[in-house]
Amino acid sequence: MGRRTKHIPVKLICGLIFKETESLNKAKVILERKFGTLDFTSGILPFKHTDYYEKEFGSELKRVFISFKRLIGPQALPKIKVITNAIESKLSRQKKRLVNIDPGYLTLAKLVLASTKDYVHRIYVGRGIFAEITLFYANGNFGPWQWSYPDYKTKEYAAIFGAIRNIYGKQIKPASNDKR
Repeated sequence: MGRRTKHIPVKLICGLIFKETESLNKAKVILERKFGTLDFTSGILPFKHTDYYEKEFGSELKRVFISFKRLIGPQALPKIKVITNAIESKLSRQKKRLVNIDPGYLTLAKLVLASTKDYVHRIYVGRGIFAEITLFYANGNFGPWQWSYPDYKTKEYAAIFGAIRNIYGKQIKPASNDKR
C-alpha cells in the first residue's frame, strides 16, 4: 500500500487573451491583488491559432502569459478558476468579455489548465471545474499531448513555460533540500 504524501506547492500561471492592452492591464492589476506579485510576464503574442474567440472579442487578438511569485496548493485550482471567471465578468462590456483568463499551474513535470468544459481527457476537480494536463516536460522541453490546444503545441509557448519552470525550480529547491 502506498503512503499518502502532501503535494509540494505548484506555480500558478494565467494565460490572458485580449484585444486591447487596457483590458490586459486592468486584468493584471486585479489578478495581482487576488494572487500576489507577478514574477514573469511574457511578451505579447499574436493569438492566431483559432477563431474561437473572434465572435466575442473581434479579430487580431493577443495573448500574454503571467506567473505569480507565491506558490499554491494544486487543490486551489477550482477556486482560482471561479475567481478568474468572476474577473472576466467584471471586466466585460455589454455582456461580452474583454479578456479571457485561463488559469493553471506548472510543476517540474507538467502544465495543468483549468476549464469549465468536460471532455474525455479532463478530470472533474470540484466547483464546476475540470483540469487537464496540457503539456508534459521531458528531455529538457515541454511537449504537447494529442489534445493540447494548437497554440500550446508551439515552440514559442514551450520556451515560455520553460522559463517559468526555471523560476519555479529555484523556488522549490530550498524546500526539496530540507527533505534530505
